[in-house]
Amino acid sequence: MKNRTGEINYNNFGSKMIIKEYRKYSDVDIYFPKYNWTAESVQYNKFKSGEIKCPYEPRVYNHGYVGEGKYNYKEHKRHYTTWKNMLKRCYDPKFHKNNSSYIKCEVFKDWLNFQNFAKWYDDNFYQLENEVMHLDKDILYKHNKIYSPKTCIFAPQNINILFIKSEKSRGDAPIGVYWDKIKNVFIAKGTIFENGKSKTVHLGRYNNSNDAFQSYKNFKENHLKEIANLYKDRIPQKLYNALINYKVEITD
Repeated sequence: MKNRTGEINYNNFGSKMIIKEYRKYSDVDIYFPKYNWTAESVQYNKFKSGEIKCPYEPRVYNHGYVGEGKYNYKEHKRHYTTWKNMLKRCYDPKFHKNNSSYIKCEVFKDWLNFQNFAKWYDDNFYQLENEVMHLDKDILYKHNKIYSPKTCIFAPQNINILFIKSEKSRGDAPIGVYWDKIKNVFIAKGTIFENGKSKTVHLGRYNNSNDAFQSYKNFKENHLKEIANLYKDRIPQKLYNALINYKVEITD
């Protein structure tokens, strides 16, 4: 039997592989030096064809990896879908073309490992009846660009949608303010949550953007307090506190 120990090849992801121990054709240990990880008892033909995967290779949007642990991505589909979508928002150039606000967003280093994120998911996820739950990164910390255990929280879609910014439609005007070029006035608009649905509310027309913004600011902050109290006994305390204390700034 030929001793193939030390033989080198590269898998289909481009990772270097070294035969650590060759016992027989169907029982080979393969070492991945970059990740200090060994695939045990695999077939030699898998090594030659480059089909062996390392769980620490960043195969998900070139950043995320599944890691090793109890969370199998096929068995924990909700965890995995949430994790993968988070990585997509941060690291997918195609997604950024139509969602420029996510450019320069990042995922906390430990969360690049699916095992760590899935554990946090189990510890923090809650489900409200008839609600769609969203992973949010900037309600607790305004303007935050990093998905992390400290900055993220699960929030009902009906709350999360209140923080969407229509930057394209408002142009250079402050948040909540739109220029009506036909009537030459500034219009203030807000979004409310009512009977399970969100809808736009017209707050008035103003001669200058500052007055329009103040109208929007007062409306928004008061409405967030209303929503916070509506959900008070069903959401985490820190989410409730963030809604109650949220301040709208003209630079938002």
